[in-house]
Amino acid sequence: MAATPPPFAPFEWMIAWRYLRARRAEGGVSVMTWISLVGITLAVFALIATLSVRSGFRAEFVDTILGANAHATVYHAGQADAATGRSDRTIADYEAMAERLRAVEGVTRAAPLVKGQVMATANGRNAGVQVFGIAFEDLLTIPRVADPETGRGDIARFDEGIAIGSGVAQELGLSVGDRIRLISPDGVRTPLGTSPRINAYEVVYIFSAGRYDIDRVRVYLPFAEAQSYFNRDGRADEIEVMVRDPERVEAMIPALLRAGGDRALVWTWHDASGAFLRALEVEDNVMFVILSILVLIATLNITSGLVMLVKNKGRDIGILRTMGLSEGSILRVFFICGAFTGLIGTAAGVVLGCLFALYIDPIFAFVNMVMGGQVWDPSIRGIYHLPAKLQAGDVLTAVALSLGLSFVVTLFPARRAARMNPVEALRYE
Repeated sequence: MAATPPPFAPFEWMIAWRYLRARRAEGGVSVMTWISLVGITLAVFALIATLSVRSGFRAEFVDTILGANAHATVYHAGQADAATGRSDRTIADYEAMAERLRAVEGVTRAAPLVKGQVMATANGRNAGVQVFGIAFEDLLTIPRVADPETGRGDIARFDEGIAIGSGVAQELGLSVGDRIRLISPDGVRTPLGTSPRINAYEVVYIFSAGRYDIDRVRVYLPFAEAQSYFNRDGRADEIEVMVRDPERVEAMIPALLRAGGDRALVWTWHDASGAFLRALEVEDNVMFVILSILVLIATLNITSGLVMLVKNKGRDIGILRTMGLSEGSILRVFFICGAFTGLIGTAAGVVLGCLFALYIDPIFAFVNMVMGGQVWDPSIRGIYHLPAKLQAGDVLTAVALSLGLSFVVTLFPARRAARMNPVEALRYE
């Protein structure tokens, strides 16, 4: 008794390969194969490119938020001032509070801040800015600000002047060594009322945090000077807290509240940017579903091509069945034809998608040049360039989706070929 050949035997691969090689009389099958191949390639490329840009955008957004802002901010609940009747949120014992916060497990830095919004003017131009009063040693621990590669000037001279964002410098036409005037409406208190306070400072450092909305409005003053300028003598507005693991800052809120005292409140970076991150996550999921449908449509072209191939090879199927090939062998022959197309298309799409993610900067620069510039407006999008972060998980997700769909849609025409009656196939031959 003859031994049954194993599945995917060499002769099955040989027959499938012969069917994949187009003949002149079967040009339609060849065209459909190429359409399927190109369609899957472009679909996988689009999926990987979108996933990499999605990952890069989120990573860039979170990195700029964590690199230029506090992971958590501890401040006081409002308390009525007996003299003025106004709500007072300032912190009188800020040094002791900062020391208690530094002792919390996982906290890497706690820095007192004085904050205020003023008008900045220079060279006949005006701009609204947000002033952060901070100590020099604390300023050095802000990664996106105290970065020698992106900053200009001498940050060591911070106590002698002011540090401003690159957007502020561009808006007011300032460079290192120029002078900027800050105008605060809540200035000197006199018997006749409060008069605006106007102080001039030398620009000693210009930073670029990587986010347009930060660089465009933020300036840093030495802490003692900010206290004097905003009438905060002996007080701070809040404590800026940095933690070792920013993603777990929510779990640290109870400990921060205990260290902050009875009037303490906590505002984390999740509270400030959580809505945007959730919207970004929803958009990511929707885009993945849409592109998955695109991959499905591309793989359905394999079905069209295989249906045409089965129809053209009806006589061959009948002969092979009469020679003793089983239904399983016929099914595997046509499955190999469709799966091979999906495999090659997926591989080509992965290569193109990875190249796009790795070389997105020169590609985007070329597109920007062709379109005449201003393709990416940082004032709208918040960041200065289109980021991309190639992750193995995204690539594997795209590969699994494409190959899985390719294999599934191939089974239906392959099964039809396997169940073809050889008598009917050879009746009119």
